[in-house]
Amino acid sequence: MRLVFMGTPDFSVPVLDALVNAGHEIAAVYTQPPRPAGRGKKDRPSPVHHRAEALGLPVRTPKNFKAEEDRDAFAALNADVAVVVAYGLILPQTILDAPTQGCLNIHASLLPRWRGAAPIHRAIMAGDSETGVCIVQMEAGLDTGPVYLRQSTPISADDTTQTLHDRLSEMGAKLIVETLDRLPLPSTPQSEEGVTYAAKIDKAEARIDWTRPATVIDRQIRGLSPFPGAWFELDGERIKALNSRLATGNGAPGITLDDALTIATGDDAVQITQLQRAGKGAQDVDTFLRGTPIPAGTQLE
Repeated sequence: MRLVFMGTPDFSVPVLDALVNAGHEIAAVYTQPPRPAGRGKKDRPSPVHHRAEALGLPVRTPKNFKAEEDRDAFAALNADVAVVVAYGLILPQTILDAPTQGCLNIHASLLPRWRGAAPIHRAIMAGDSETGVCIVQMEAGLDTGPVYLRQSTPISADDTTQTLHDRLSEMGAKLIVETLDRLPLPSTPQSEEGVTYAAKIDKAEARIDWTRPATVIDRQIRGLSPFPGAWFELDGERIKALNSRLATGNGAPGITLDDALTIATGDDAVQITQLQRAGKGAQDVDTFLRGTPIPAGTQLE
């Protein structure tokens, strides 16, 4: 098929590769414009931009589709389908209608649960037992369109947003190729029941409140890993907790119960298993504690 691909972050890259490997013609790749990043705040192209150039594909980076010339340029591609995955722009109806068979979105949840910006984070933080990917016919509403195919995966007790992100990206890549192979394909309208919204992660959610139950803190740590990273303070230094597991023990919230970073909470305890100092790389707990011992009885803030 003749496709337009629209995506921006790392999550989208395996999908682009899968479409190319499946033999589809990519008429153009749309991605977000380069953004300032790093210490020098130089404009940095998106992961999809880098990958598309490496594949020799034409790249377009409009800020939006308000300009008539951008809408006309998109329509002139004469695509059969636009495949959209984590693009980062709301598409106007003229764009949704331009390809012969419309725009298909790969959404990282089991719709109608977790429509919106941060479905992977929210699924872990809510304690969901499973999640998945859906191939959706895009329409004007936020992730409201009918679903062609869906696939689920369990969320394990050691999954983080990063591990789930990688798994769902690969699942979505395979599922969109299957969908395109089977078009025209009947779709199923989403249920009006069970609708939830995955609001964008606010950095204010990242500070750990040790008075909360251990299960909630464990989900917060894993759900916000690697970004923005749940954090606590030790002697005034902010430290990110990137992974954890449930533990047993009681004490004042925030008190370390042993020398292995098992910490009392408002209900039971958690052990942090991976940490990161500002400006440093991630470390497993044993490596971290060899450089910075935190003995039992230390109060974390």
